[in-house]
Amino acid sequence: MSYRQFTTIEAVQESFGVRITSAASLFADIPPIPISSRLQDLLQEQTSLALNINTEKARSELIIAPVLVELRRLLNHRISLFSGIDFTVDSSKGLTGFCDYILSNSSDQIFLQAPVACLVEAKNENIRAGYGQCVAEMIAAHIFNERAGQPVPYILGIITTGSNWKFLRYQNQTVAIDFEEYLISQIDKILGILVQMMRSLS
Repeated sequence: MSYRQFTTIEAVQESFGVRITSAASLFADIPPIPISSRLQDLLQEQTSLALNINTEKARSELIIAPVLVELRRLLNHRISLFSGIDFTVDSSKGLTGFCDYILSNSSDQIFLQAPVACLVEAKNENIRAGYGQCVAEMIAAHIFNERAGQPVPYILGIITTGSNWKFLRYQNQTVAIDFEEYLISQIDKILGILVQMMRSLS
């Protein structure tokens, strides 16, 4: 059993009793922020390449990873970024397995330390297919932080194909799925959301 077993929102609700809401635009008031010329150049060259290759791995390496590295730079390397690491929290509940990306508000880049603030799931094309897995990882992050004595007000989740970005927020046994879906052409807005949310959890 692992995070991948949670193939639907219903599977997570059945296992953990979470409530799901999806009617609100969660981050409409957050302003965009300028992106660096380096990221702009990277995305201009690599986005079309990733979409033409059209695999999850290409989208992850060529689009998603550069965006998250830029986020870390914008936050003056005060956060840590992990890719493809084991995040086993509770095997008895199926909260085990590897996560595509984990962002922690600890600056320790050697070992994952609490508090985990954001989980990012990369998908090839179908964002909806990632809801259950991402929510399970967010629940695991909440448990991980509680055990470490470093709870945060909420956990941020992202499901992205690289070209499309969907945000989720887990708080008080409720998962709010952002009504909006952002395109990579709105990268300044995507980074604005990420920067403000990570700062609010520090």
